[in-house]
Amino acid sequence: MVPMITVDHLTKTYGQFRAVDDVSFVCQQGRVTGFLGPNGAGKTTTMRVMVGLTPPTSGRVTIGGLDYGSIPNAGRHVGVLLDASAQHGGRTGREILSLGALSMGLPSSRVDEMLALVGLTDDEAKRRLRNYSLGMKQRLGIAHALLGDPEVLILDEPANGLDPAGIRWMRGLLKGYADRGGTVLLSSHLLNEVELIADEMILIGNGRIVAQGDKRSLLARAQGSATALVMSLDNAALQAELARRGHLVEAMGDGLKVNVAPEEVGRAALAAEIVLTDLRAGGAGLEDLFLELTSASAREGTGAVPPPPPPPPHAPSPVPTPGGHA
Repeated sequence: MVPMITVDHLTKTYGQFRAVDDVSFVCQQGRVTGFLGPNGAGKTTTMRVMVGLTPPTSGRVTIGGLDYGSIPNAGRHVGVLLDASAQHGGRTGREILSLGALSMGLPSSRVDEMLALVGLTDDEAKRRLRNYSLGMKQRLGIAHALLGDPEVLILDEPANGLDPAGIRWMRGLLKGYADRGGTVLLSSHLLNEVELIADEMILIGNGRIVAQGDKRSLLARAQGSATALVMSLDNAALQAELARRGHLVEAMGDGLKVNVAPEEVGRAALAAEIVLTDLRAGGAGLEDLFLELTSASAREGTGAVPPPPPPPPHAPSPVPTPGGHA
């Protein structure tokens, strides 16, 4: 697979505060990469460095082998959503997309295509941004990110403000985009949502990568030794067969917990001609691993380090323009 985003030993400090600490990872073409961590863990700072809004203290980020600032007409290659509210509140949704299309040299028909894609009606497109709900702003931001038909999407908390139907729509949209060869980097503090779509997950806490891999490898890490939860039409007989094979078995609810991989339980049931009604991997899950590894940087903790101060008023908008995305 082709690495479209490469983060190489990236560090960003604000005085004594180390917001990002020697972070390295890659995002592959045709895959959705989930960038996960509590609020304040370093996700947004990393993404701001990616798109040239925050200079790194050390290290480098490249997209398609180039620094973001070196990409010609960047919006045609990289779609960005960092802050859905970072546009002029007095402009309408259609005006915001039209200005983006003009800056990228796109026909006005592309604006109508994107409004339809994200489900914003003509009446909603005529409203000023200040009158949008957060969910509508997110949909407009996604439309702006996709406006230039880019190869790469960098999205910071895109599910914020979306209702359950909107979140499902977004998952399908991004999964389809990756299936067509696009590269998606999707940040969130909501593990359960990202778990449903991400091919690869990167967990960050206190500015450092604490785990990364696909769902299967992270589950294996979370579970440690293999365990299985099983129910059958004859639990007593199944327990006897598993014990005979040397496996530790204990009752759990209406079923059994066994200190062996699920496939071994299946083999034992087959040999004993016992019908299984449920069989699944036991042990800890991804949520347990996520909470364990990132607990030190969770904002609910009493020792959380405060984030750095916001940039001064003259700093560039959190959304790259021209060629960037709201």
